[in-house]
Amino acid sequence: MTLIDRAQNYPISRRDFLRLSGTAIAGAVTAMMLPGYGLMRPGPAYANSLTMEGRWVTAACWHNCGGRCLNKAYVVDGVVLRQKTDDTHPDSPDFPQQRGCLRGRSQREQVLGADRLKYPMKRKNWQPGGGRKELRGQDEWVRISWDEALDIVAGEIKRIKETHGNSAVFIPSGSELPRVLSLYGGYTERWGLVSWGSWPDVYPFITGVKSNGATDGNDRFRLRKSRLIILWGANPAVSSNGNPAYNYLQAKKAGTRFIIVDPLYTDTARVLADQWIPCRPGTDTALILGMAYHIITNNLHDQEFLNKYCIGFDSGHMPPGVDPQENFKDYLLGTYDGIPKTPEWAAQTCGVEPAVIRAFAVEYAGTKPTAIITGGGPARINNGEHVPHAMLTLGFLTGNFGIPGAGVSPNMHNRATYPGPVLVKPGPKGIPAIANPLAKTRLNNGEMWDAVLTGKYTAGEGPKKDINVQMIYHGFGSDLNQRAGSLRGVEAHRKVEFVVTQNYVFNTNAKYSDVVLPVITQWEAEGGVITGNREILINYTQVIEPLYEAKSDLWIATEIGKRLGLDTAKIDPVPASQAVFNQIAGAQVMKPDGSGYEKLVTITAQDIAGLAVQGTPQTGRITYQEFREKGIYQVPRSTGDKLEFTSFEEFVADPVNNKLKTVTGKFQIYSQELSAHIKSFGWSTKAALPKYEPALEGYEDGIRDGYPFQLVTIHYQRRAHSTFDNVPWLREAFPQEFWLNAADARKLGIATGHIVKITSRHGAVIRPAYVTERIMPGVVALGQGAWLEVDEKTGIDKAGTTNVLNGPIPTGQGHSGYNSCNVQVEKYDQPLAPDYKWPQRVIL
Repeated sequence: MTLIDRAQNYPISRRDFLRLSGTAIAGAVTAMMLPGYGLMRPGPAYANSLTMEGRWVTAACWHNCGGRCLNKAYVVDGVVLRQKTDDTHPDSPDFPQQRGCLRGRSQREQVLGADRLKYPMKRKNWQPGGGRKELRGQDEWVRISWDEALDIVAGEIKRIKETHGNSAVFIPSGSELPRVLSLYGGYTERWGLVSWGSWPDVYPFITGVKSNGATDGNDRFRLRKSRLIILWGANPAVSSNGNPAYNYLQAKKAGTRFIIVDPLYTDTARVLADQWIPCRPGTDTALILGMAYHIITNNLHDQEFLNKYCIGFDSGHMPPGVDPQENFKDYLLGTYDGIPKTPEWAAQTCGVEPAVIRAFAVEYAGTKPTAIITGGGPARINNGEHVPHAMLTLGFLTGNFGIPGAGVSPNMHNRATYPGPVLVKPGPKGIPAIANPLAKTRLNNGEMWDAVLTGKYTAGEGPKKDINVQMIYHGFGSDLNQRAGSLRGVEAHRKVEFVVTQNYVFNTNAKYSDVVLPVITQWEAEGGVITGNREILINYTQVIEPLYEAKSDLWIATEIGKRLGLDTAKIDPVPASQAVFNQIAGAQVMKPDGSGYEKLVTITAQDIAGLAVQGTPQTGRITYQEFREKGIYQVPRSTGDKLEFTSFEEFVADPVNNKLKTVTGKFQIYSQELSAHIKSFGWSTKAALPKYEPALEGYEDGIRDGYPFQLVTIHYQRRAHSTFDNVPWLREAFPQEFWLNAADARKLGIATGHIVKITSRHGAVIRPAYVTERIMPGVVALGQGAWLEVDEKTGIDKAGTTNVLNGPIPTGQGHSGYNSCNVQVEKYDQPLAPDYKWPQRVIL
């Protein structure tokens, strides 16, 4: 009996469902769905199900939130009745449980929601070549069979390839279709840095470590040794759910002082901050330079460290062949440009009082060990490569590197409080990659919609290249919603000949498509292994049967490949059960002495036979049954163990025999190589020194152009990026409010709850205001990820989609500058119902 069959036995009215939805019964109510409401209908048989014995199943919480915590679902006769989180061992600071957040705990409302996509669909007014393309986003939908849907998609791929060439097919986010298109001649890719802003390409040039810096810093035990922790634009209580805020709390209990630098008084600040220093978005480098000036002019810097470990600080320590005048010290002092970077100079830009800058500088320079830990936000600005460069240089000035508890690092997402080598990791699935023959044809996040519309794109220095995109294929993700310039993206979607989306909900991508293919979630999949922080590995299993006509991404890819005449054995070469087994059998865990990895899981011949897979018996740390039953392995930790981590300890201990992999073997305050690298992308330039360079559409541009407010786009509790934004429970708990400083609000006549219109150079949105002292004057904030809802008559988005306001501006290394945005704010005279009361996107 399927879920749909079972649903016929549980009649309940919609009113009763809504009455019950706030109780534990809602877990069962939403677990089965029917056409119309998309909801299970409990009836006489429902009472019997409450007495039936169920089982707890490890359920995937697979979203890009940074937590990846343990999530369990209680399943009775194929129905999810409730959820819980980690209770596999007692909770303690050294060995904490991996508890789920509110988003993970609402997972069943997402997987089993009324708005799950049920059947393949096509747009009513679609025809080969596009039909009435202007109706994308507004058209009605028609249910079609899988055969018809797959024939349409394969037929359009063939037609567009034959007419326009392979590069006309653009896949912003992949799923499994890239395997198909790679075998079919290639496709145009999307590229660009998002979460870590400008850190990824800066960090290797300055430190020699080929990463974005997130794996460096101090692990959670070493942070307890810090005398001072500066959380610079980092809000782990919201943006790194799970244990990071709890781990920081252990440092605070150990005596660590916390300073929060952020334009918002965040939830993290409310828990940890001893001092809050609000700084204007995009101006952090000015604040750092003001601090650095005060440090060196008062002889508070560590000259010995600079001489021994760094290049570029003063004229006596410059790279060979470089003009000695191009040193950092003389830039700070204004020796040659005539502009001393004093605290007064910095204050005019960053908004921090000079006295506060001086006190901050003195405390930082005089406190060892100090850890500066940043999120991606400060460097998520246009032409923002100077931010990580300056932040690292501040650490070099004071010698706060290579000491347990000291450092400068962008530790966010699953690396917040968890830097260092991964302690437990899965094996590979055993599925060989397929190279894209057109891998060099790719469109950047900040330029892709304009490239679709204009037929031109940047591929390095020199003239732009031609491109003719006529098909957009969306797999996982929500690029139309989550990349800057959403309204420009809507134009692009209404220009091309064909748009297809495969997803499990009717998200923004799907809304503006021609064909939509329903896919299963991880709860309906075979199972698998996912990573979280460096200390855990989660083994999830199938929770429920696939709903309605949903299919796996790989099944869809294989069926399309079959219609294109491709070898399907290359598309899907490994059965799902074998791929999961390969991950488990290949899982490795760090030895207790930190000397290397060993097998994690013991697997017997009986295990292999029972799974009907190919494998070899092996001995590991835990049994296969234990891993499957618990659903998690967590590395035991304790203070002083051999798994603690601080980056650059070896280099600082012996810089001669442990040279960095930079061109000089040292930390590079001056890096002509970085400057040349940024220039090579073809958009903007960067000085070889960490100089303050105003962001495009940053503070200065706003003042000049009549946009008096700077918008920061924050991670928001109700969703992980755009995922979960459709869940009514979370919408009600966390309204999409627009943050506005109380003094600014008084000037505009705005109070909490008033509907306000926010306008940038690129679009306008409306949202209810939240007036507060928790944000500095001149700065406003809105949670990123709300699902686009554009009024076709006015062009205004009523959901508060931040990428309507963010402009698609490619700069630097091709990173996204979400926190470079100037806006105007005004009261709006039309009502706006709370979005949790809006009709769900229930199609068919």
